[in-house]
Amino acid sequence: MGQANILKKKAGLWWKIPLFVLLILLVVTGIYVYNLYAGAKNTVDKKMNQEVSSINHELTNKKVEQKEPLSILLLGVDERSGDRGRSDALMVLSVDPENNRSQLISIPRDTRTEMVGDSQQAGKLDKINHAYAFGGTEMAIQTVESLLEIQLDYYIRMNMEGLSEMVDAVGGITVQNELQWKDRGYYKKGYEYSKGNITMNGPQTMGFVRMRYKDPNGDFGRNERQRKVIQGIIKKGASIKSVNKIGEVMNVLGNNVKTNMDSNIMQELLLNYRSARENMTTYQMKGKGTKIDGIYYLRVTEQELQEVHDMVKEYSS
Repeated sequence: MGQANILKKKAGLWWKIPLFVLLILLVVTGIYVYNLYAGAKNTVDKKMNQEVSSINHELTNKKVEQKEPLSILLLGVDERSGDRGRSDALMVLSVDPENNRSQLISIPRDTRTEMVGDSQQAGKLDKINHAYAFGGTEMAIQTVESLLEIQLDYYIRMNMEGLSEMVDAVGGITVQNELQWKDRGYYKKGYEYSKGNITMNGPQTMGFVRMRYKDPNGDFGRNERQRKVIQGIIKKGASIKSVNKIGEVMNVLGNNVKTNMDSNIMQELLLNYRSARENMTTYQMKGKGTKIDGIYYLRVTEQELQEVHDMVKEYSS
């Protein structure tokens, strides 16, 4: 499969998935557990559920009932008050329950492609993460489908600002920090991160996972810190026995997650598709950086796009 094999690798443990995907899995598990205690159906169906016209929900729900392969768009968005924001991360998760396997393909946010959907920007070439800014989830879905020539079944969108609220909801987390630095960037509050075990609240955690330029390992180092944060959230969350605390976590999820799945579909995925997580491969789509009119883009070749298309289709048939 040519250069598409360069970064394709086994991810034997599910916690190696990037940050917001792990949060999504935590969402699904948390919803199921909370259903047993207090019935989160209202939170999911009234606050989180948001259908889109670009996906045939009757068709996709039948696929779940028949345990057929699914393709899910995962959107991590940097969305703040009064601003729709842009998609900070785009991934296509392919789940193949019959063969107990899944695949996660990351689409670089700077990928240059045609905008597709109901917007004045439709038909123009731009960064793929701008599709969400121009036309919301609908345009993000249609642009990804057009880029890879695939059909998506579901989407899950999470506002990454909700990470701070999630950490505070579980009462803070403790992680092992390998790099000492003082944060003057994302939150501009002068947080100091010492080596060793550190305990953080929500805003401190955001500074911890957002830092990139002071880390000699760049994005790899940031991904490692994200993994530690998720481990911390899961460890702390697993110790929560109070229904009130669980309800607080559900409120955070309800305020920061949107999806076209309802509570019944989520439970079906947890019960009938969870074995597919045990055999996951990951891949990041690649291209060549270039500047056009002074703006940085990632150019992806037709060969790379075809190979990524084939990778998705392999898990969908």
